[in-house]
Amino acid sequence: MKKLRIAIATALALGALAQAQGTLTIYSGRSQGLVDPLVKQFQAETGIKVNVKYGRDAELLAALQEEGARSPADIFWANTSGALGAAQPLMIKLPASISGKPSGFMPGSGTWTPLSIRFRVLAYNTQKLKPEQFPQSVMDLPQQTQLKGRIGWTPTYSSFQDFIAAMILVHGEAKTKEWLEGMKRLEPKVYPSNPPMMEAIRAGEIDVALTNHYYIQRFVKAGYPIGTYYFAKGDVGSLALVTGAGVLKSSKNVANATRFLIWLLSPKAQQFFPGELFEYPVTKGAILPTTLNPLDDILARSPKIDFEKLQLDNALKVLREAGLL
Repeated sequence: MKKLRIAIATALALGALAQAQGTLTIYSGRSQGLVDPLVKQFQAETGIKVNVKYGRDAELLAALQEEGARSPADIFWANTSGALGAAQPLMIKLPASISGKPSGFMPGSGTWTPLSIRFRVLAYNTQKLKPEQFPQSVMDLPQQTQLKGRIGWTPTYSSFQDFIAAMILVHGEAKTKEWLEGMKRLEPKVYPSNPPMMEAIRAGEIDVALTNHYYIQRFVKAGYPIGTYYFAKGDVGSLALVTGAGVLKSSKNVANATRFLIWLLSPKAQQFFPGELFEYPVTKGAILPTTLNPLDDILARSPKIDFEKLQLDNALKVLREAGLL
């Protein structure tokens, strides 16, 4: 009988603990293949059950706007700052325990936190091309007629859409439309995401591609002849792009959501970004792979823009008008 009472008490205690730990629902524009290890590690360490809905930033943002206060989501984890800026009215202001951790890129609204940094670059086949053959500005890429039919891009991918939003901010809508039409005359091959585009360079299907730096790093690690070309300092082709996340006003689990963001900014989680994904961390102390340039050097190349001014809706409109969506 005593053992039975102990067993019942233990079961009740565990049940109460599980209830206290609760759940967490995340809408993630970051792909499952990239961030699922982080989600699983957090779940294992905290006992909090995490449910994740994966999708493209624009799709998830549209769902959140449609769901409003009825949304089951606690966190919006986006691939781009453009989507985070658009989601700002849906998110709460984050506490200092979160906003004080990143060393940069914290938005003025304080409604989301940066989590990692990527950079726009040009990938190229090092066996066929040399960096001196490329222009200093991505805006001059349409004039490189020798690349006709040999260039790849990803118009439907969120980081490309953020890049277009930045181009509109820096150069204006008319110039951006002109650039897109010029690029179309090069007959670029369209890819749904970056990994198959990098594979196309490896396979000889194309010679160059507009992408993010970390996709190239994975192929370099595997020994493939793919190089990274950085456009000139301040050029939109060298744009820094941040991933980030915020807690939604619809959240029924604000404490768990806050805990998750604090955990993503911890040394262990921040080391995951350069160590496993070749992305740059947003806090100090992480060790970078030797193949990555120092963060300060690469940051100096990016144009200085207000990420909350990136208009994702306008970028999508321009891409649709160009027949690319």
